[in-house]
Amino acid sequence: QIFPMKGQGKQRVHLGVGAIMAAGALVAALGLHGGAVQAQSNPTPYWASITQVPAIMRRGPGREMPAMWQYVRDDLPVRVIAVYQDWRRVEDPAGVRGWMHSRLLSRARAAIVTGGTRPMHLSPADDAPVAFRAEEGVVGRISDCEDGWCMFDVKGRAGWIRTDHIWGDGPP
Repeated sequence: QIFPMKGQGKQRVHLGVGAIMAAGALVAALGLHGGAVQAQSNPTPYWASITQVPAIMRRGPGREMPAMWQYVRDDLPVRVIAVYQDWRRVEDPAGVRGWMHSRLLSRARAAIVTGGTRPMHLSPADDAPVAFRAEEGVVGRISDCEDGWCMFDVKGRAGWIRTDHIWGDGPP
């Protein structure tokens, strides 16, 4: 069964115990547990964003692996924490971890507003005029991040936001 989660831009897929056990057995058989995946030559962690929707997060690296989540939100930021062939182990803004195919992701920097409605300033200063306000959960592209501020662009409407008001910036 699939249950939509309000305001999260993803859907939860409930899995049977048999599917979870089969996924665990395949991961163990392929040697994809913990350190083996982390030892890949690609530098991780790094920030990415979902570029193709719907995007399926899976229990393991492979199309035959059970689906955990379906993301329906473009540009949602994720943290890539491991690499295995064409698959990326990612963490979403809620802390959920799973595997996505690399074609679903982009290195384009994005962020999500956290902690309530936040002011978007005309310049990177708390006393700068407010251009608009972004509600918690709004996703946008980020650039020019430094000194605790990022330029945050929401479909052409941009302003400066404090980095402690977003998830998707800082050390991955």
